[in-house]
Amino acid sequence: MDLFSGTINTLQQSLNYASVKNQTISSNIANVDTPNYKAKDVVFKDVLNNELQSSLTAKRTNSRHLPFENEPRQSFNVMTRNDTTYNHNGNNVDIDKEMSELAENQIYYQSLIDRLNGKFSSLQMVIKGGR
Repeated sequence: MDLFSGTINTLQQSLNYASVKNQTISSNIANVDTPNYKAKDVVFKDVLNNELQSSLTAKRTNSRHLPFENEPRQSFNVMTRNDTTYNHNGNNVDIDKEMSELAENQIYYQSLIDRLNGKFSSLQMVIKGGR
C-alpha cells in the first residue's frame, strides 16, 4: 500500500535535483576565475530521452493505457560544458547566467518545500481529526 500515492517520492526526487543543481551552480560560481575551468550543468532532457527509448513496464488495467515503469531513478546528470570559452584564460563560466540560474533554482526549491509542507499539514489535520 502506498500511503502517499507517490507524491512525497516525487517531491523528494525533485528536491534531490534542486540540491544537485544548487551545488553545481555554486561550484561554477566558486571557480569563475579558475583558469581552464569548464562550467557544469545538471541536465534532465538527455535522461528523459534515454528513458523514453528504453523498455518501460507497469501494471495496466486497460490495454489502451500506456506502459511505464514506476521505479524511482535518478532523473538527471551533471554534464560539463566544453563547447564555449568566455574568458581569456579558457574559463567558460558566465557569472550573470550562473547567478540567474541560482535565483531561479532557489525559487524552485522553496516552492517544493512549500508543497511538501502542505502535504504534511494535510496529513497532520487528518490524523488530528480535522482540528
